[in-house]
Amino acid sequence: MAHPDPSHAPLDPDLGGSQAVKAQLRLRELILAGELPAGARIAELTLVEKLGVSRTPIRAALMRLEQEGLLETLPGGGYAVRTFSERDVSDAIELRGTLEGLLSRLAAERGATTLVLSEARECLAGVDAVLAQPALDDEAFLRYVRLNERFHALLAEMAGSPVLARELERVVRLPFASPSGFVVVQANSARARDMLIVAQDQHRQVLEAIEQREGGRAEAIMREHSRLAQRNLREAVRSTDLDRMPGVRLIRKRG
Repeated sequence: MAHPDPSHAPLDPDLGGSQAVKAQLRLRELILAGELPAGARIAELTLVEKLGVSRTPIRAALMRLEQEGLLETLPGGGYAVRTFSERDVSDAIELRGTLEGLLSRLAAERGATTLVLSEARECLAGVDAVLAQPALDDEAFLRYVRLNERFHALLAEMAGSPVLARELERVVRLPFASPSGFVVVQANSARARDMLIVAQDQHRQVLEAIEQREGGRAEAIMREHSRLAQRNLREAVRSTDLDRMPGVRLIRKRG
């Protein structure tokens, strides 16, 4: 008998409810910003002072982040920030590409609704507007990230499969596995805009394949699309300037 996934279980109101969710989001930010160093034991009282919430929602948030994989339990109790091998992150990206490929194929075979297709086209039009700028500043990159994540969410919705969409949601919560997980790394790259244009062309191609009901083509495009994230991963872990993305310090380079 399958056990329910605790990461999708509703928060017990007695555990802080919305306060626990807010604490979870803020803790994730602190970890990926490098403010909570890898391997260091997390002190609940310090978090209470830093986040301004009680220990009950802090504990609920810590449990959630342990389920996501950002934290690990210590033998004597408590939690510490995890580190990840480059292969761990690469596998998570590969899994996302596999699921998104399957969802895209099913969207093409089953047929996506006119409304969702229209929303996806509007989303890509927004990306085109961002990329039309000769140079991308931080605000432009932030807008790209938001539109990119929205487009990927719409792709998942098109398949009409709550089961697969839920699995994808779980995968993208893995550290660095989201569609925009390494986009910020490109911000200082001389070819940043070129890389995003390639990604946008793949977005256009997969949407066209879905509309033309070409399932195999749609799946192949999304599998290839994840290869861009793999390239960004390799560049990120080899970068000597981690100020733009200090969370990359959590990734151990291959020997």
